[in-house]
Amino acid sequence: MDRDPTADREPALRNVGAVATLAAQRMDREHQWYRELSAEDRSWVGLVAQAGIHAFLTWYRQDDDSLPVTADIFGTAPRELAHTITLRQTLDLVRTTIDAVEAHVELLARPGEEARVRDSLLRYSREVAFAAAQIYASAAESRGAWDARLESLVVQAVVRGEADDTLHSRAAELGWEQVPDVAVVVGTTPQRTSAEAAEAIRSAAARNGLEVLIAVQRNRLIVVLGRLADPLAGAATLVGQFGPGPVVVGPRVPHLFAAGRSARSALSALDAAAAWVDAPRPVAADDLLAERALNGDGPARRLLVDRVYRPLVEQTGLLETATAYLDSGGRLEATGRDLFIHPNTVRYRLGRIAEVIDLDLTRPREAWVVRVALAYGRIADGAQVAWRRRPGRD
Repeated sequence: MDRDPTADREPALRNVGAVATLAAQRMDREHQWYRELSAEDRSWVGLVAQAGIHAFLTWYRQDDDSLPVTADIFGTAPRELAHTITLRQTLDLVRTTIDAVEAHVELLARPGEEARVRDSLLRYSREVAFAAAQIYASAAESRGAWDARLESLVVQAVVRGEADDTLHSRAAELGWEQVPDVAVVVGTTPQRTSAEAAEAIRSAAARNGLEVLIAVQRNRLIVVLGRLADPLAGAATLVGQFGPGPVVVGPRVPHLFAAGRSARSALSALDAAAAWVDAPRPVAADDLLAERALNGDGPARRLLVDRVYRPLVEQTGLLETATAYLDSGGRLEATGRDLFIHPNTVRYRLGRIAEVIDLDLTRPREAWVVRVALAYGRIADGAQVAWRRRPGRD
């Protein structure tokens, strides 16, 4: 009569639970992370260990070492356990369980097969470790793809100025709800894949202690930076990761939910940046107010008037001095003759103008910005400008 093959197998299978318990006790002694788990998670870890031992015996009884390890021993645990236990801890679990099996192999092996079981256990443990690594790699890849999609949605919401509950929840998912000192940086996309560009920017940002969110919109690369002490200095560390052309930095705002203003300024400035051929790289969006105003940006026009024209109107003699100096081609003597004042008084007033509006009329670029601001200011005031008509003019 043929021997029933399950007769030798049943005692070993009955002992699987006992060996799994011994493995759990060993983990409790050797691994602090295991002791810190909740009772439910420790129970799941024990079931994984038990499933692994059972799967090993099933694989071993096939009596064919060429067969792959196909048992899904991690399938007994919920997916959430992968967020609780790291890959290193999972490998601790595998190693400790294997050590427990080796120490109590007599409970699982047929008499005389102990050595062969131990040899097979080495190959099996290696395959299980590879399977664990693949599970975590797949989870990381899926999580990375989800994070990238979520990140893109957050940046798009910032660009649209949508500081609503949806943005708050998505920002919380990415850990951005408490990130301070935010600015938006925009430029062209580099000649490489979006993933490569994003990885390079993340690495550069991490080296400088900055938080970063990234999105690509057609040919534009949009980067939201957080924890910025100096927006221009922070953007300068990333400028090499953008494609050719201007890189524009929006104004710093206190947090992500106010970043729509920074994004609008940066994108408007990028559209107008071609007008300033010698613009630095990166350049502040506010340094392009004149170009933005000429390009039809209403908020930039109002800001230019408020920052340049109105302060000059409010200070006695500064608007007429700026106007006369610009009209004379930047000549002190000619300005003095037009205003019936000494050239030294003109020089003094030019210094006051620089203090009041932070623009130096003796520098061609800054003089041009002031000229544009004065033109828009007079238009805004309906040509009722507060400066006297100079002698000799009709």
